[in-house]
Amino acid sequence: MLFGLGKLFYVILLLINAVAVLSEERFLSRIGLGKSSNDANNGFYGQQENTTKSKVIQLIGAVQTLLRIPLIGINILVIIYELLLG
Repeated sequence: MLFGLGKLFYVILLLINAVAVLSEERFLSRIGLGKSSNDANNGFYGQQENTTKSKVIQLIGAVQTLLRIPLIGINILVIIYELLLG
């Protein structure tokens, strides 16, 4: 089997790691995905618009906030697994 569940897990893990390490000052603000650019796109009375851009900004912020600590443990487990059995 060319593409199994293990490879799919590695791809998902690498993509989540890539989103988690994005720097807002160095990268995201340059392409218009920083949190400061989202403040300018707020709707009436602080409600955010339901645009794709605002949802991507929220997703990046959520991944960086919620998954940073668990990713450390998951990455350590994957590294140990690869060293011992890989």
